Amino acid sequence: MNVSVTDIPQRRDGEQMRVDECLISFAVPCYNAAAYMDRCVESILAGAKDFLDRIEIIIVDDGSDSDDTAAKADRWQAAHSGVIRAVHQENGGHGEAVNTGLEQATGRYFKVVDADDWLDPEALTLVLVRLKWLAPSNLDMLVTNYVYEKLDEGKSAAIRYRGVLPEGHIFGWDEVGLFKPQQNLLMHAVIYRTQLLRDIGLRLPAHLFYVDNIFVYVPLPAVKSLFFLNSDLYRYYIGREGQSITEETMIRRLDQQLQVTRIMIDAFHLKEDVRDTRLLKYMIHYLAMMLSICSVFLRLSDREDAEDQRRAIWSYLKQHDPTVYSKIRGGILGLAANLPGRAGRSLTLAGYHIARKIFRFN
Repeated sequence: MNVSVTDIPQRRDGEQMRVDECLISFAVPCYNAAAYMDRCVESILAGAKDFLDRIEIIIVDDGSDSDDTAAKADRWQAAHSGVIRAVHQENGGHGEAVNTGLEQATGRYFKVVDADDWLDPEALTLVLVRLKWLAPSNLDMLVTNYVYEKLDEGKSAAIRYRGVLPEGHIFGWDEVGLFKPQQNLLMHAVIYRTQLLRDIGLRLPAHLFYVDNIFVYVPLPAVKSLFFLNSDLYRYYIGREGQSITEETMIRRLDQQLQVTRIMIDAFHLKEDVRDTRLLKYMIHYLAMMLSICSVFLRLSDREDAEDQRRAIWSYLKQHDPTVYSKIRGGILGLAANLPGRAGRSLTLAGYHIARKIFRFN
């Protein structure tokens, strides 16, 4: 598929985008986020200042109980009635907050922005201009770059997709290149068409961390048209104490990482369900990454059952999808994650620490 942005195909009569239709819904999950949620909301408002009649911000207060997150959400709604809505719910975790945002969304497109992160205003303006232009095509997914912001170190690291994703036109998976290890399509990078997520019945599990992996993995076979905007939109804050991606927290929540990985394994028989060769290759790579993460952090932990659990997650994949298991197990990540004995464990962890230093992902 190769469609110029200057020649966007129109949909059938009666399906055109209304002038007053909401272009995009931003869901902002908040749990005890009073200390940092203002920066998130302000960044969206600043970038959308010329589109305030075409966007909505849905602040989902996920049962906050130790600060004034709920009151702040209500104040934001009062100050920007018609643009910001505050939704309060019993605590259900990040996934349930995303589910609520999706249920409440009226925008053609849907973007999740975690309360401790923010969007670059200038980049957001570019995104909105481009989405308005592309909306008549019924585009399924728009991809942007994102930036790891390590404020405690005064450093940042951008993850960019130039070279792997085409620029300047709508494309399909057949035009996608080879993703580098650091170029996975994480939640920070994607904006989905809202109805696509509803059509596939996407619902994230409650009371579970790391469900953003499900969010960016399960919808992919339904995505037929993509557009890449080479702009650093999402600013992903790293360094907050207790953050879910810190090494200590990931070790503590290993059971949740394992559960998410099993859900992703169960979602497809990849060789049968994914027909596009390049998408299939990417999804196998992503699943290999998830299994490697489980393996590495089990080996980092001091759990007595760590090796049993490591073998069990690989056996789970083998039982569900033997063909994909063979592909992953025989690949670089599969071999590195399963090196035998104490020497193998040491080599696996050495590889993890080198990758962590290079890619600065937690």
